[in-house]
Amino acid sequence: MHTFLSDLDAAGELQHVTAPTSPYLEVARVIAAHDGQPLLFENLPGYPGWRMAAGYVARREHFARALGCAVPDLLRRMAEALEHPQAPPVVNTAPCQEVVEPGVDLTRLPIPRYHPLDGGPYVTAGVAIIRDPDLGRNLSFHRLLLRDAQHFTARIVEGRGTDTAWRKLPEGLPVAVCIGLPPHILLAAAMSPPQGVDESACAQALSPTPLVRARTVPLAVFAEAEIVLEGILTHDLDIEGPFPDLTGTMDGVRQQPVFRVTAITHRRDPIFHALLPAGLEHKNLMGMPREPTIFAEVNKVTRCTGVVITPGGCSWLHAVVQIDKQGADDGGRAIAAAFRGHGSLKHVVVVDTDVDLYDPADVEWAIATRFQAGRDLLLFPDCPGSSLDPSAQQVPGQKTCSDKVGLDATIPWGEPREGYLRVKY
Repeated sequence: MHTFLSDLDAAGELQHVTAPTSPYLEVARVIAAHDGQPLLFENLPGYPGWRMAAGYVARREHFARALGCAVPDLLRRMAEALEHPQAPPVVNTAPCQEVVEPGVDLTRLPIPRYHPLDGGPYVTAGVAIIRDPDLGRNLSFHRLLLRDAQHFTARIVEGRGTDTAWRKLPEGLPVAVCIGLPPHILLAAAMSPPQGVDESACAQALSPTPLVRARTVPLAVFAEAEIVLEGILTHDLDIEGPFPDLTGTMDGVRQQPVFRVTAITHRRDPIFHALLPAGLEHKNLMGMPREPTIFAEVNKVTRCTGVVITPGGCSWLHAVVQIDKQGADDGGRAIAAAFRGHGSLKHVVVVDTDVDLYDPADVEWAIATRFQAGRDLLLFPDCPGSSLDPSAQQVPGQKTCSDKVGLDATIPWGEPREGYLRVKY
């Protein structure tokens, strides 16, 4: 993260915020006002020695810079990392352990409170490392509500990797949460590889990702993290929430597991990563890692040339799929495959290769000039959907249900293409 921020600074893309800015509501207000802009807060009243970064993965260009590729190549790089993970090396010493705090006092960390309705201060960009006794190492993001000087309440999504491992260990699950990570690790941690595939190996396939042994739990952590919180995810429960979700609406209140922190380590010059809920960083890390799975499924039925999960659809519910159409039914096949590739997807638009799938206006132009609802609209009623969609049918204890729609905005097969092509000047 230090190196990447320095690269952004050298390119004139990092904005330094030198005015005193409190983690209590003020930081969030500044991030929201400059969403998409990398920021470095250098004056956090009450937290001497700490700085805070935000927005450094708010644009696809940031990931492309970190991986040394063009934006359209990000999809291929993610797909290759999923297909060919590499075991990361383990080193003996690491920057993340330059300082080992003599005691645990979480109140000394500049943990932001983002919104007045929040349940309290929240860690939002922490990557949790666990080891499932049957499946091995697993990475995931979990928001952490500060409870007191030694405890968080962690939002653990039911049925996912951390929840499954936690339920296997009645004595509690060892966890290490890393904060302040380079873009490639954040991206890999958000991926969904096949069960048993280690996301840190996907990170290593993207860029070198050394690990180091944790101090108090039997885990290896990211050597170049800014901060590491080690501890146990206990079977004690406490209130978690409310908190803004990906859709920009407030999530509810739940009983969730308590995370007891046993050690804090960090760099000598630590930078805390503040990820704004429902901001562009949040959206990128939710949506981009699902694009390779859609890409793989669509390629099983036709020639897929690109996928974008769009920020207007909360970077979770909407996608644009670009295909090199080979037959009359390819658009419909691509729509059905896209829904298989990302189960939370609600609306998908399929376009031809001459449409810029990154440009919403170009996609809308394709819908306006190539789509007819009676012929090109596919409706899938009452399907498993996303709990993030407030309009979906949500019954406690049951899978969320939603209607899904696909729009085939490709040139109709068999008609003269010339009448559908944009003129050139």
